[in-house]
Amino acid sequence: MSVARVTEIKASSKKSFEDAVKVGVARASKTLDNVRSAWVAEQDVVVKNDKIFEYRVLLKVTFVLKD
Repeated sequence: MSVARVTEIKASSKKSFEDAVKVGVARASKTLDNVRSAWVAEQDVVVKNDKIFEYRVLLKVTFVLKD
């Protein structure tokens, strides 16, 4: 039997939502062991001078706790 935990991570990218997800998962994996999944809970953008400046995602990251 294993026990998992879910944590929230906010990540951003100047390229795209997809890139923001990749950045968030990569960063989570540096700190958390046994990352198993992630899903996008929210998306938003920062607008500057009438253009999208930054893409942001709120990720829910699932990782399995060690025994």
